[in-house]
Amino acid sequence: MKKDMQEVMRKAEVLIEALPYIQRFNRKIIVVKYGGSAMSNEELQKNVIKDVTLLKLVGFKPIIVHGGGKEISRWVGKVGKEAQFVGGLRVTDGETMEIAEMVLNRVNKSLVTMVQELGVRAAGVSGKDGGLLTVKKKFSDGQDIGYVGEVKTVDAKILYDLLDNDFLPIVAPIGLDENYDTYNINADDAACAIAKAVGADKLVFLTDIEGLYRDLGDKSSFISRLTASEAEELIAGGIIGGGMLPKLSNCTLAIRNGVSRVHILDGRVPHCLLLEIFTKEGIGTAIISDDDNLALGVHRDKFCREH
Repeated sequence: MKKDMQEVMRKAEVLIEALPYIQRFNRKIIVVKYGGSAMSNEELQKNVIKDVTLLKLVGFKPIIVHGGGKEISRWVGKVGKEAQFVGGLRVTDGETMEIAEMVLNRVNKSLVTMVQELGVRAAGVSGKDGGLLTVKKKFSDGQDIGYVGEVKTVDAKILYDLLDNDFLPIVAPIGLDENYDTYNINADDAACAIAKAVGADKLVFLTDIEGLYRDLGDKSSFISRLTASEAEELIAGGIIGGGMLPKLSNCTLAIRNGVSRVHILDGRVPHCLLLEIFTKEGIGTAIISDDDNLALGVHRDKFCREH
């Protein structure tokens, strides 16, 4: 009986720890970019959807922007084509664009179903719907990579209307250019553009790494929190490279454009979203504005953070 009571008290302590964060972000918008390995594993997929649904039920206003790169590559292979990338962006000819749109719409409706099974109303939209995402052709290292778009404008009213009517918006990163041609959009880019347009308080990237390290070979160099300026210094100094470079650039750009907090989390960790947002320590890397860092006053231990 004593052991059972200790377990009950532990659960109560967890809920109490979460209370100030629930109060602080009540009715605030949080954009979650969802992709990578967390999307390819069914159990992890369910955990992510449970996390986002819980955020909705406790008063947050979440928006999911999802990818589908691994599934797109699988279907491209099925038709006998080989996936090609330049600078981390998929080379997208007309046939590949058709496959990408098919896959992304399929993923979109699957996520909608999972959310609604948990009792929350979700609305899946493509960036084409209502002119949500307008794009121009994007080049990678000066190369034409086909139907890959760079977001020009976001019609935030569509998302506000869904949020105001108690829907959880789930966005597939596809857009139209001025000639109404369809373009695939990097999901990170789409999430950043949407977070900026809706004035999100938080932008969360679910990735395939634990967060940022000053030295990938040294686990003690993990960065729990840094400012946008510090992130830009890491980029300029060549400390951050590979696939994290464009992601970190997107994070700093989001902060410079008014997003209050950006989080980089390991989507392979069950319930990483809840652990990061509702606990003092968090488990990923949080990027904040320089002004917020000044407001916090003294430098804290790298594992102690404000959310």
